[in-house]
Amino acid sequence: MSSLPGPVSPSERYRASAERAAEAKTYLGGFIRSLAFELDDFQREACLSLQAGRGVLVAAPTGAGKTIVGEFAIYLALQRGLKAFYTTPIKALSNQKYSELADKYGADRVGLLTGDTSINGDAPVVVMTTEVLRNMLYADSSTLADLGYVVMDEVHYLADRFRGAVWEEVIIHLPSEVQVASLSATVSNAEEFGAWLDTVRGQTDVIVSEHRPVPLWQHVMVGRKIVDLFAGDTSFDEIAPAGETAVAAVAVTAETADLSARPGFEVNPELLSMARAESQMNFRGRFGHAGRNQRNQRNQRQRDDAPEGGPRSPVRKASRPQVIASLDRQDLLPAITFIFSRAGCDAAVAQCVAAGLWLTTEQEQLIIARRVDEAAQDIPADDLDVLGFWSWRDGLLRGLAAHHAGMLPTFKEVVEKLFVDGLVKAVFATETLALGVNMPARSVVLEKLDKFNGEAHVNITAGEYTQLTGRAGRRGIDVEGHAVVLWQPGTDPASVAGLASRRTYPLNSSFRPTYNMSINLLAQFGRARAREILESSFAQFQADRSVVGLAKQVRGREESLAGFSKAMSCHLGDFTEYSRIRRALSDAERNASQTSSRARKSVTEDSLSRLLPGDVVDVPTGRSPGLAVVLSSDHQSREPRPAVMTLDNQLRRIGTQDVEGPLAPITRVRIPKSFNAKVPKSRRDLASSVRNALRENRPPAPPSRNDDFGRAAALPNQEKKIAELRRELRAHPCHGCSEREDHARWSERYWKLRQETDGLVRQIQGRTNTIAKTFDRVCGVLSSYGYLETSDAGVLTISPDGQRLRRIYGEKDLLISQSLRLGAFSDLDAAEIAALASVLVYQAKREDRGLRPKMPSVSLESAVDTVVHEWSALEDTEEANKLPLTGEPELGLVWPIFKWAKGRHLQDVLSGTDLAAGDFVRWVKQVIDLLDQLAKIPSLDPRTARLCSEAIKLIKRGVVAYSSVA
Repeated sequence: MSSLPGPVSPSERYRASAERAAEAKTYLGGFIRSLAFELDDFQREACLSLQAGRGVLVAAPTGAGKTIVGEFAIYLALQRGLKAFYTTPIKALSNQKYSELADKYGADRVGLLTGDTSINGDAPVVVMTTEVLRNMLYADSSTLADLGYVVMDEVHYLADRFRGAVWEEVIIHLPSEVQVASLSATVSNAEEFGAWLDTVRGQTDVIVSEHRPVPLWQHVMVGRKIVDLFAGDTSFDEIAPAGETAVAAVAVTAETADLSARPGFEVNPELLSMARAESQMNFRGRFGHAGRNQRNQRNQRQRDDAPEGGPRSPVRKASRPQVIASLDRQDLLPAITFIFSRAGCDAAVAQCVAAGLWLTTEQEQLIIARRVDEAAQDIPADDLDVLGFWSWRDGLLRGLAAHHAGMLPTFKEVVEKLFVDGLVKAVFATETLALGVNMPARSVVLEKLDKFNGEAHVNITAGEYTQLTGRAGRRGIDVEGHAVVLWQPGTDPASVAGLASRRTYPLNSSFRPTYNMSINLLAQFGRARAREILESSFAQFQADRSVVGLAKQVRGREESLAGFSKAMSCHLGDFTEYSRIRRALSDAERNASQTSSRARKSVTEDSLSRLLPGDVVDVPTGRSPGLAVVLSSDHQSREPRPAVMTLDNQLRRIGTQDVEGPLAPITRVRIPKSFNAKVPKSRRDLASSVRNALRENRPPAPPSRNDDFGRAAALPNQEKKIAELRRELRAHPCHGCSEREDHARWSERYWKLRQETDGLVRQIQGRTNTIAKTFDRVCGVLSSYGYLETSDAGVLTISPDGQRLRRIYGEKDLLISQSLRLGAFSDLDAAEIAALASVLVYQAKREDRGLRPKMPSVSLESAVDTVVHEWSALEDTEEANKLPLTGEPELGLVWPIFKWAKGRHLQDVLSGTDLAAGDFVRWVKQVIDLLDQLAKIPSLDPRTARLCSEAIKLIKRGVVAYSSVA
């Protein structure tokens, strides 16, 4: 591994000078002459490796200039008459890179392929998403001819648990003569990843730079005052030695304490003093006098904007407009403020506008107005109102903008370009902006250090902090960058320092064989070779390396076990046997208790599955206990969760965790056919009907919890076994030993360590050939569905249905194939096909998953039933085979897609939904991608293929058609 060199001697400088003189006559010399700046040492070293015919892994901080190495790979390809592919993880980054390369090399020499966009795909330089290249490799596309270089930008994406496997597939399957330039954020195991690349791709040089070309200063904004996080006059980047990983913990631990003890790393005493004052205030608030202080505390809470019962602070938190104004006064704009909420980003812009904030000059406003109006000239006037164009435009004129996935792609692209050109000064963004889009700023602001991950509020990791703050400091413009964390009640400066100081994080593989991957491998290489290929994955490489450490642990524990065994020996008999009986008795008693609990749970689940729409029930516990009416039943799920509406009009689902025993209806009401759970009036009317029914029908006493039922189910055999074990225990010679309990304590230690050691042995066994074993289970499922057939010679072959599956890419690949196979698409028209395709790609937010809507047509209702039923059966099969479960079909996009395909206006399409325009466009493009895949399957019946193509034409219109970024 290479890293930045330290001070050089005169002889080393002379040698470097001679090398550069010779270098001027090489490809690299020509490339350097085309640049307006000097290469950094790590860039030069990586380019020399590529020129010498070796692959490279370049790991460097955001903004360090890694992409220069990728651009040199492209330069080499053009000079040598070969092709170069530049892959990115997201379409927005692909579009941005395409524009840059087209400007540099000419639009005729650069192409773009992103699944739903195809521009000049046969050009010598093609920018594409990584999935597109993976699909090319499996299809053995002719576009791969003369491919010499592949740049894998943001290669650390292979850790992504949803899409990461694609990067490994590409790296494994690329022809051996193709040189790969892998560009990654700084990771702590670059050597490990580089060693794997060396194994599967041939000689690969690992080049690591932890040096930021623009030093980064860390701050905390206390009120409207910006305070340095660290004491001293040196930025953290200049303090930290190359290659050092400082603090691993986010909470206050010994590690963070050590941080403050090291010269140059001390946390600013002013911040520590502030934290102590806040802590003392909260202590007095909890334990001080109740009388006079209560009014003062209440007033203080109002000043602090702190929640009732939450921590308070002696500092009044600055508002968003005040934060931007403070940054502007200190010449720290342009700035990106990361807010982990789309609504929060939009609200921030509105608050700054309402506060009368202007960050632009009159000349800048004229330029912004012209460029915004040019970008929107093709958008129908009616759509502009729906898209919130005028408020968006007003914010831009003031130098303010939001940036998140809910925005129309065209709008996001305008924001990005205006920000890069220095015309927009303050952007409020979600963390998705940090995933590769080129928008460097002078400052980055973090409102909070926690975010909602879809299930719970969690602290951001050190890696996420590094990725977000890495945007601060524009190379060639700023002499330094600034990361600012806003002080919140309860802020711990040591924790912030721990986040700021740990700049690396490990890269762990998320690779697993999918149905499509497995069947393509079998078709191309056969089973034996396919297993070998999978065993060469980075996931297996990491698993094999971990086995070495586990085996060492097992050896050490076996030695300890021998000592424990000697310590528990008894002169009266075999204490190991006696200990076994004691443990068996303990396990039997525990199992009897668990059996009773399972029996109660089974009865409870059965009662929930029997509930019907209109049943009124009394929910005893959970998030919203009390009376509720059942809106939809749940007969098919293994753990039924019927949907209900509480009498305060709240929609939710109830499960076994909400009840303490069987749940029986106390009365019934009729739910009108016109009932719509999303309409408040409908909910109020239904709640009124429930109250009337309860007054007319006196509720019976709730059923007993019936604890004896569970015990009765468990007693016959288990109680007999428990009694036998007790007799056997009392009859054993060791039972009468005077030192029995001392022996027993050593025995407990022995068995506990034995269990842990056996667990390590199982881990070793489980990690050996894990990927290949998963592949075998996938093949078993494919065989059971008829996608694989076994010849007379015992060789697996691909059936016609399997050949169709080879052309279907997506997280629900087998479900899509099964839906085609079972005729779900057969009786639909083009609009209905588009709507059904949405069921197979859409992923609703967890909180948006609600009741099943009525379908637009009888034929579509039948098709959706087919898909849902097949998914349920597939999930059972996957669970039986210990495979990851296919995601549930989502119906929330059916009506919007159907209306859009029928030509309805955008406002009508989005009305009654929680979809933002940008989300709608993004999902429609994914539907188009799936329909395009289906239309191109050779074995698909001509009618369905034709209707898929017609469906694409129906939905690729309006905002979808003119949105260039997805």
